[in-house]
Amino acid sequence: MSDAFLILGAPAAGKSTVALALTRRFTRGVHIPVDDVRHMVTSGLVDMSFEISDHLLAQLALAHEAAALMARTYTRGGFTVALDDFWFGAQPEADYTRVLGPDLHLVLLRPRRATAVARLAARGTDGDSFRPLLEQAIAFVDDELERHPKTDWHVIDSTHLTVEETVDAILHATGVQPR
Repeated sequence: MSDAFLILGAPAAGKSTVALALTRRFTRGVHIPVDDVRHMVTSGLVDMSFEISDHLLAQLALAHEAAALMARTYTRGGFTVALDDFWFGAQPEADYTRVLGPDLHLVLLRPRRATAVARLAARGTDGDSFRPLLEQAIAFVDDELERHPKTDWHVIDSTHLTVEETVDAILHATGVQPR
């Protein structure tokens, strides 16, 4: 089996951009944006909010499991996989490690809060109506991680790193060499 990376962080931390760049370093790479898996639901999708419901948690668990199963299929086929998802809950990796096992590379992108907010603003007009909610989510995730640091994760402060430098930092931290 090939390597699988779970790249998490706050909104605008660079998760999707970094995951895509990471998988492109490998001869055979697959990027799985978990938001895309969630949005495959064509009716009955529970929108993300700060009001946590059992329905939302159940749908998140389904999306995580579906993405992890997809990742497992591709890693068994010799592909390196990077899943990207937002930071949610005390143990956001649990749904993924149940399927992918303990060898899953857990990566937390953690730029400074002001950097994430600036990156969000730089996205342009896309999502302007969601910007206040996303800024609130950035603050929430940052506060959560201050209270409960993740010592068993590869935490990458990408505040002053380019995308390629961030990928280099992930590869160095995990000891994975592109092939």
